[in-house]
Amino acid sequence: MTEASIRLGIVAAEFNYDIVYAMMELAKEHATFLDAEVTHIIKVPGVFDMPLAVRTLLKKKDIDAVVTLGAVIEGSTEHDTVVASNASRLIADMSLEFEKPVALGITGPGMSRLEASQRVANAKRAVEAAVKMTRIVKANA
Repeated sequence: MTEASIRLGIVAAEFNYDIVYAMMELAKEHATFLDAEVTHIIKVPGVFDMPLAVRTLLKKKDIDAVVTLGAVIEGSTEHDTVVASNASRLIADMSLEFEKPVALGITGPGMSRLEASQRVANAKRAVEAAVKMTRIVKANA
């Protein structure tokens, strides 16, 4: 790790873990490519459970940004929309509260399992967003 390296935390949902695991591995690989270090990983039961873990990481002085990873797949009810909407709103609010970037690497709602597996690369984009926003925030502090 270099002096300027960005320290990331990842919060990953265990629900649909076959997809989220692939997202997590890609996120870690891309963080290394961008000279960022993943220092903490918290696995939570599902996307709805993420906000508390995100808050826990944002409180840490050795975390510059958090990346959330999850796949919210459509079911027979509107549950997927409720889960994704509430989690993303709380996550965005905490980014402002703690003045640290929180990147939304949660795919869905309204997607099939096949579509979720095709969107694994969103994890890479979430890491890029976290790193870029950290640099922007630090440069303008």
